[in-house]
Order: sequence, then C-alpha cells, then structure tokens
Amino acid sequence: MDSDGSGLIELDGVEKVFDVRRRAGLLRREKHQVRAVDGITFRVARGEMVGYIGPNGAGKSTTIKMLTGILTPSAGRLRVAGIDPSRERTKLARRIGVVFGQRTTLWWDLPLIDSYRLVHRMYRIPDKRYRENLERCVELLELGELLEVPVRQLSLGQRMRGDIAAALLHDPEVLYLDEPTIGLDVISKARVREFLRELNTERRTTVVLTTHDLTDIEQLCERVMVIDHGRLIYDGALAGLHEVGASERTLVVDLERELPAVELPGARVVKVEGPRQWLAFPAAESAAPLVARIAAEYPLVDLSVREPDIESVIAKMLSRRKVPEPAERSAL
Repeated sequence: MDSDGSGLIELDGVEKVFDVRRRAGLLRREKHQVRAVDGITFRVARGEMVGYIGPNGAGKSTTIKMLTGILTPSAGRLRVAGIDPSRERTKLARRIGVVFGQRTTLWWDLPLIDSYRLVHRMYRIPDKRYRENLERCVELLELGELLEVPVRQLSLGQRMRGDIAAALLHDPEVLYLDEPTIGLDVISKARVREFLRELNTERRTTVVLTTHDLTDIEQLCERVMVIDHGRLIYDGALAGLHEVGASERTLVVDLERELPAVELPGARVVKVEGPRQWLAFPAAESAAPLVARIAAEYPLVDLSVREPDIESVIAKMLSRRKVPEPAERSAL
C-alpha cells in the first residue's frame, strides 16, 4: 500500500453494464442488460505484479478498459494513482502504459524507431530521459537490429517486444499487459518475462497481467486474482488457487522401453502409450521429489511438466463452490 494506506489501484464495488439487443421474434428485438463486471473490489499496491485471470468473456478486458479510462464504470468507485480514469483520461495516460497482445500501438508502415520518436513527442518526454529509456529497452529486449525495420515486417514476437518498449518510454507507474505473450515462441516468452522481472525489481513498476498462460503467472506474479462472470472469485497466492481448485499438473515421462504403469505415491498414471506415460500430480506440490523417484527407479530418457490450463483450474474451482449465474435482466 502507499504511504497514505491506499492502493495505487483501487476498485470499490465497480460494475459495468452493457445494453444489448437480441432477437425476440421474426421482426422484433428486445433490449437486455448484461453485467460484464459485477461489483468488483480490490486494491493493488505500488510495485506489485498481479495476475488477473479468468476464462474468455469473464470480464478481464472490460476491467482493464475501465482502469485505462476507455470505458466508464456503470457503478462503483475506481481510482488509479488517485485519478478517476474516465474523467481524467489524458492526465492518467502519462502515468500508465498499456500493451494489448492482439493489437499494436505501433505505426504499421513506419520503421520501429519512428514509432518511438512519435511516442517521444506525444508524451513530451524529456530528451535525456527518452534516450536513456530507449537505450535500456533496446538492450534488454534485443531490438537493436529491428529499429529500422517497418513494423509490418516484424514477426509477432518482435512486434510484441516493440510494443512493450513503446509502453515504457515515458516511465509509467502502472503497466497493464493484456495477453503479452500470446502466440510467442519459447525464446521470445522467456525474454519478455525476464525483462518484466527486471523492470519490476529495478523501478518498482506496478504490473497487472491478464493471460491464459499459467507459466506467465507462475514466473512473474506472487498474487493472482480470478474473475468469472464478472465477479472476483479468488484473490491470493497461485498455490492457494491450485489448492482451492484441486488442479493437477502432468508429468510426461519417456522411458527407454515399454513398461507397466509407473506406481509412485502422490501421482497417478492417466495415460500410457508405448514407452511414454502421463502422470497427474497436485499442482500445488513441487515436481522435484516425483522426478527424483522416477529417475532413480526407472530407465528414464526424457520428461516434461505440463501446466494445467486456466480454464480447467477455474472450472474445478467453480465445481467445488456455488457461483450465482451472471446477472442478466430485461430492461423495462
């Protein structure tokens, strides 16, 4: 929390209701109200890295759009750095950075460096600060050879790194990342994650991350919030989320030859195909003891750990608790 006891980001009972028209006959349509966000309350302290996750249509992107001022809440109170985003959007823009994984903020037909020069002017970044930030981003994100390349010629991974750099040139206090590693290869993901860790450690930049990749959350965030049907259903550590949802990880084991199903305490074989076996074990537990036992007792060739997808974790969580149906009512 900040020195005054408040959070850098504060939401109190925030709602967002959309009016939609649906067919109610051959020639008639009726207006309905759909709650995309339904009474969310949370605080994010300065310097936190928070995962904000949920299935498609849960309300994640709607929340981010309200936090940036793109959308106005239908009810409740929302503040970012003491600013009401929808009322002072221009003022807030100087203090936040936003990266949408499937939409670029770069100029499509211009070389990457020209986009950065435009950001320099738009945000009125002091020359010295701009040069220092640009040099740092170019070095850590390995953009040196890409600066003169038109954005349309960049690969998805290259463009994503370019977008992240553009969002950070003005030293934002808060960085919103909406699916920043979607479609990236393993090397690009690792590079982006390492950069974000350094950014958070060195500059205490507050990061709110929405993603469908649990590995992003595990490697970057100590805290995770889960939203479903517009409601916050979990706020705590990732290990606690796995415990609540009773989720499992999968250990894929390749043996030298076909053998009977591996029998080890704390794991169960869910599939066997020739010398390859799939073992499920609690996601909240470390894989190390299980791996050590297999390596000591079986002719091991290779193995890998597969994380549960977020949808399955949330589905198991919801199956263990009763969650009211999303509020959806006809308008008068």
